[in-house]
Amino acid sequence: MLILTRRHFLAATAGALGAAALGDGFLLEPAAVQVTRHELPIPGLPAALDGVRIACLADVHLHRGISRAARAALEQVDRERPEIVVLAGDICNKRGDLPTLTAWARDARGTLATFATFGNWERYAKIDRATAEAAYGKAGVEFLCNTTARVSIRGATLTILGLDDPVEGRPDPMAALAGVGARDVAVWVLHGPGYVDELPKSVAPRPALFLAGHTHGGQIRLPGITPVLPVGSGRFVAGWYRDTVAPLYVSRGIGTVFVPARLFCPPELPVFSLRSSLHQLTP
Repeated sequence: MLILTRRHFLAATAGALGAAALGDGFLLEPAAVQVTRHELPIPGLPAALDGVRIACLADVHLHRGISRAARAALEQVDRERPEIVVLAGDICNKRGDLPTLTAWARDARGTLATFATFGNWERYAKIDRATAEAAYGKAGVEFLCNTTARVSIRGATLTILGLDDPVEGRPDPMAALAGVGARDVAVWVLHGPGYVDELPKSVAPRPALFLAGHTHGGQIRLPGITPVLPVGSGRFVAGWYRDTVAPLYVSRGIGTVFVPARLFCPPELPVFSLRSSLHQLTP
């Protein structure tokens, strides 16, 4: 008869928990895209823009086809039907992935408009601006790189400002702001959130919201611990940060890199509802 000592029990329990975590991290969690919903009060928001929803897809990392997570993200976008979708960089990994990017982006669109920016992986891949514009353009997506675009909604206008990737590119907020009026409601989209801390507090016109990705939320996490973050993350990991020039939301993103797993850090599709009433941000 085998006598199970406390040490053996703890070792067996740890092994079982480790196996369960590995199974979850490699098989289940990577494709379990969570939709998180947030209400963003914006002082002076035109009544016509109240309730407009923006979804942020970041870090999809399309490579050699469309992953389970990327397909799951499309299903969530289709259910949510946001008016605007922003693709906040690292949508693909290599130049050879651009046809896949175009095919995927055709279904990753808002009901009114869709915009994309560079991430560091597109820059690593030497995808230049003209090539990115062409690939996204085939999918009906407008590519922004230190530029702005306007969306007309019920007689009001929302401005989307897209910066170049802060890690491998050359963000130029002053060039982008040349297209922003003093009274414009402008949502800034950039890949690496660490750059937000480099912006002067006096930046004007003031952004209404920053949307970023890049961190994957840590991708592989332990309870209360984020072991590794990529260069360009700065002090940011995931979620809301309200001590910056404007409210910043860092998405956990959709895909994975290096290790095809997520642990205690599921992929995320954040959806933001713009509000003209002065409520508190939801966590």
